[in-house]
Amino acid sequence: MSASLSARAAGRAPDTFPKWVLYCAGAIIAFSLISVGLVRITGNGPDQRAAAPTLERSLRFEDLPDHGVRVADGLTGQTLTVLYGEQGFVRGALRALSRERHARGIGSAPPFNLVARTDGRVTLMDPATGQRIDLESFGPTNTAEFARFLALQPE
Repeated sequence: MSASLSARAAGRAPDTFPKWVLYCAGAIIAFSLISVGLVRITGNGPDQRAAAPTLERSLRFEDLPDHGVRVADGLTGQTLTVLYGEQGFVRGALRALSRERHARGIGSAPPFNLVARTDGRVTLMDPATGQRIDLESFGPTNTAEFARFLALQPE
């Protein structure tokens, strides 16, 4: 007697779960493991080494009583520019880094580092907390908002 006949004879339905679903699930798991392995082996993952810096500038950002943001050179303290209005992306990026400083009890005194790299990437780093924001992830317009600070001369 075959297995399906004995299952029917016992009053149970035969096993009808399609095997192709299991094969597809196995293939997805295998693909995921192979992909992660290749990323780790080739070094093209998110933890890859950053390209060499071409230009680096230390910057300090200070809130002003008139709701502006003073951008100053982190070494000399000279004002580079004052930002007024929304400045959404600049304020948002700074807010994210400042939140971590506040959580660790670090004030606003240590400057941030803005780094342009040989591969065209621009990174805003906080040496006080070790955090960084890869600005190119937010598009060329938002990257340019910060990249302009690299070329500014004191007022």
